Amino acid sequence: MDAVTDETAPHGAEPADIDTDAAGADQADVGLTDAGLPDAGRAPTRLCIASRTVRPVDELLRFVVAPDGTVVPDIHARLPGRGAWVTARHAVLAEALKRKAFSRAFKGKGRAEPGLSDMVGQLLEKDALASLALAKKAGQVVTGNAKVIEALQSGKVAVLMHASEAAPDGAGKLDALARRIGEAAGREIARIDSLPGTQLDLALGRANVVHAALLAHPTSAGFLARMKRLEGWRAE
Repeated sequence: MDAVTDETAPHGAEPADIDTDAAGADQADVGLTDAGLPDAGRAPTRLCIASRTVRPVDELLRFVVAPDGTVVPDIHARLPGRGAWVTARHAVLAEALKRKAFSRAFKGKGRAEPGLSDMVGQLLEKDALASLALAKKAGQVVTGNAKVIEALQSGKVAVLMHASEAAPDGAGKLDALARRIGEAAGREIARIDSLPGTQLDLALGRANVVHAALLAHPTSAGFLARMKRLEGWRAE
């Protein structure tokens, strides 16, 4: 049965476990945002091979079979070959592995290695940090308490970020300011506090990053989308 490319499956039909095998088909069939992530407004649904539920592709992760026969994650949904989809949660992938769902989806041709879940987590984290570095390169990131306050007061901040080990009082004061400014503008300023300072230092190319702000920009939106996916993956 061919992959479903509409928003919902035809009446009385169930989406296939796997999608089309045409190289590059996912870029044509699956709408991608400027951030390189699936666009829920244009994207089709797919069937999660673990939960057997139909979900928008932006809630799923795609997997393909590598030339050596192992199942590998395709976090940007761009690799050629037939793909199987799993809800982007660590626990759901664990269920897929327990049920040997990849073997069924790929008709016995896919071999899921024990470290697949760790690989997914590492790739999602690397992808998020790379998108943060891209936002910094585009000039959309400010760091340091004083500069973050100035950026918040300008009304241009889309994302407020704290290192995971940031002192609660310092983070709390910035959060309160962000809430007041967001409420006055009728919008919410996103908050990220799950990355340690060492990772922020590496991504932003400077030492001792504790607080940072990302200005409204496509690169900042790309980072936020990737962080939401990473945090969703880590959630129990």
